[in-house]
Order: sequence, then structure tokens, then C-alpha cells
Amino acid sequence: MRIAMDARGINWYRGSGIGTYTDSLLCTLLNIDKENYYHIYWSGDDYDRVTNDNSRIIMTSRKHHRFFQQSYIPGNLAKENIDIYHVPQNGIGLCSAVNCRKVITIHDLIPYIMPETVGRGYLLKFLKEVPNILEISDGVITVSEWSKRDILKFFPVDENKIFVTPLAADIRYKPLDKNWARYMVAKRLNIKLPFLLYVGGFSPRKNVKSLIMAFSNIINSLSKEFVLVIAGSLKDDGNMLKELCDRLKISSNVFFTGFVEEDFMPILYSAAEVFVYPSLYEGFGLPPLEAMSCGTPVITSNVSSIPEIVGDAGILIDPYDTSNLVNALGTLLENEPLKLELIDKGLNRAKLFSWEKTAEKTLEVYKKIIEIDKLEIKKIG
Repeated sequence: MRIAMDARGINWYRGSGIGTYTDSLLCTLLNIDKENYYHIYWSGDDYDRVTNDNSRIIMTSRKHHRFFQQSYIPGNLAKENIDIYHVPQNGIGLCSAVNCRKVITIHDLIPYIMPETVGRGYLLKFLKEVPNILEISDGVITVSEWSKRDILKFFPVDENKIFVTPLAADIRYKPLDKNWARYMVAKRLNIKLPFLLYVGGFSPRKNVKSLIMAFSNIINSLSKEFVLVIAGSLKDDGNMLKELCDRLKISSNVFFTGFVEEDFMPILYSAAEVFVYPSLYEGFGLPPLEAMSCGTPVITSNVSSIPEIVGDAGILIDPYDTSNLVNALGTLLENEPLKLELIDKGLNRAKLFSWEKTAEKTLEVYKKIIEIDKLEIKKIG
């Protein structure tokens, strides 16, 4: 097969779920597949790592992205006799002029499910473009059975056209010596007390406010002192959470790290007593899987796709009920045997997910769509 991928999102959306997905999928495909040819549309630097004997990089400019999407890419795909073109960023940018087989990845339908949590510009673009993109696509990849159900709920799409390929944690997320990890966190962040950890952004959808409220309710009833560590770059929503901590008089026990580079994240996960993720909606929900991969017990939500990922390897709570989260925190923080049980279950659960499996499933999708295309041509003939 001659496969093309729009990999511009690797640099455009670096650090986001879409950027990580595109990067991990492409690199793994190139690593495991030496048989097919990969035609890669790129923007920015750092392209050497996706340069291979069976790949070619086509440089594009973000400044002129409309020209590339509407004119250059459709013509170039035809000229290069590409069999299948994959657009991983929710299909955004896919042009109807593309006449080879078209595959998109829809990560979630948050603009439809919780539009109030999405920026206005992205919301309008998503609502305007995605219905047409789904209609012209030959295959739709999504990251969970829950997201597949959401797509079928909102769009008249043939169920057989939708394929689920779960995500995975990067290989850097693995168990580290906890004493060493705690030493490194103390040295780097000056956090010397045992801590609960949250990672995952500050949109209202992430429900960090409820975590802070739950922590404030339980902090004085625990047998030892804990700190709540909240990782991520602070913007408006994050600064409001800091103000909430001030009002609750728990600021001395809540630590906002700001931006944490990816290489330090496995250390932070490994050093934590418990990872807490009370999100209201996820298309997949990667942070709980990263935490389990590092051997950290997880408390997370029982909604959307999250139970698919965590299974019985974590404590699942109702994210709309703060008392439910309070009880879970109290139970886990004071119960060492339960923590050890969840660590073991989490490590075993995490082994079910890998980027190799994701890439293999994606290759199967490509092959299936090409086979369907050949059958249709045969029927017409």
C-alpha cells in the first residue's frame, strides 16, 4: 500500500492528545511496517526521526495551510498514486477534492457533548466541518467503544465504517523506584510530603474543582499529612483553582507545578501515593493509563470511556458526587493493602495497551478499506 498521513499536527499540537497520538502512531507504524510506503506531510522541524527507507517527507507551511489542504495535497496525492490518506486530527483539513481512500481519526465529540468547555473558534470549526468530513470519509478510526457510540448517536454513519483502535501510554511510563522518584521530586519541586497527583488540564470538563473540594474535606481527618500536586501549565482556569485553594485555606497543602516536561512525568507519577482523575468526559483518558503503567494506584471517574481503560484496576467514582470522591480518597490513602492490590492490578491492566497494538490495528483498518475498495471496483467491472 501507498499510505499518506497528515502529520502536521505533530508539531502544531505538540503536548496535546492529538499531537501525541499522531506522533506515536506514525513512529510506531514506521518501526513495525517495512512493507508499505509512507508519504508524510510535515510542518516544522524534527522530521529526521520519521525519515525511513520506506517513507518520504513533504514539507508544508502553516502560514499557507489552506493552499496545502485545498490545492497542493489533493493534487500531490493523485500524482503519487496514494492508496489511502489518513488525517488524524479529527479529520480537520480533509478536502473533498482528495480522490483516494480517506481515513480520519475522531478522538471524541466533546464539542457536541460539552460545548461549553471548548474554545469558541475550535467549536465553530468542529461543528461546521466534521459532519461533511464524516460523510466523505471511507473509514473512521476512533479511540474507544464509547467514542464509537457517540459518533453513531450524532451522525448517520454506517457502523461498519467505524473502527476502534485504543491508545497507549508511551514506553517511558514504567515503574521506577519509588524512593528514588520521591527524592527527585523533592529535589526538583521541593515537595517532601507524600502527595496525591492530578495531571490532565484545567478545563471545567476535567473537574479539578471537585478534587480540590474533596481534598479540603478530608485533609484534616487523615492519619498523616498529604499534599495535593496539580501538574500543568496554568492559564485562566488554573489560576481560578489557585484562588479556590486560597478561599478554602488549603494553599499550603496544594502545589501547582506549572509546566512539567514529558521526561519528568514518569518520575512524578511514580512518586505519587495516589493518582486522581475525576474527569466528567473523556474520549479515551490517557493519564490514568500512564499512572497505572508507572505503578501508581488510581482513583478516577465511572463515566464515558474511562471504565474501558481502567477496568477493575482502579477505584471508580461518580465525578458529580464530591462525597463519593472524599470516601474513595479516605479509603485508599489509609489502606496500604488496597494500594498494593491496585498497583498490581494497574500494572497488569496497562500491559493490555501498547502503541504496537494500536499501529497493528490501524494497519488492519487500512487493509480492510483497500480490500473493500477492490471489491467495489470488481463489482462495477
